[in-house]
Amino acid sequence: MNGSSPQSSCVLRASGYARMRWKNGAGWTSEILKIHDSEERDTNDWAWRLSIAEIETDAPFSAFPGVERELVLLSGNGLRLRFDDGETRELLPPHDKLRFAGERPAFGELIDGPTRDFNLMWKRDAVDAQLWHRPLVGTMVLFVEPGETWAIHVLAGHLRFADDSGLEEANLGDTAILVAGEARRRYVLDGGGELLLIRIRPRDAQ
Repeated sequence: MNGSSPQSSCVLRASGYARMRWKNGAGWTSEILKIHDSEERDTNDWAWRLSIAEIETDAPFSAFPGVERELVLLSGNGLRLRFDDGETRELLPPHDKLRFAGERPAFGELIDGPTRDFNLMWKRDAVDAQLWHRPLVGTMVLFVEPGETWAIHVLAGHLRFADDSGLEEANLGDTAILVAGEARRRYVLDGGGELLLIRIRPRDAQ
């Protein structure tokens, strides 16, 4: 997918995420979605990326210059990040989150056993991103503007869409991707559980 947004709305199944071992052997990454900046689709040439990290042992975090990151603890007893400037931050249950610059050197320490962490990364000169953790109780309405992308990751429970969306139900671990096309689009959601809501906007739309 090229540009800063996908071409169409869809539901991405957790069973279909591409899982790969870290180079340092300290964990795994399950890639949910990666939106490329250009036609070449170089491995590092992306505008934004969603993934899930499975951290098995203490290890340094890879540096990503020019990238903003936001981590959300999905499961496990917690993760401690030690930055080179002396700052220490902890992600604790349930679902603590932390935003930080990708170029900041950081070392991750497991508090008590392995963790799974949702990882949002975006190039700050290409797009802007916001992430919210919200309960889903009954009906929710989202308005998606042209050029925007919304990603909805199901933390717990299930998520259904109104029939006119053409989208299937999303369950635990699935991620729905919502786009507008050329005109503002209204999506009606219902169900029960907890969601991560992510809004991606091109920088030139700010």
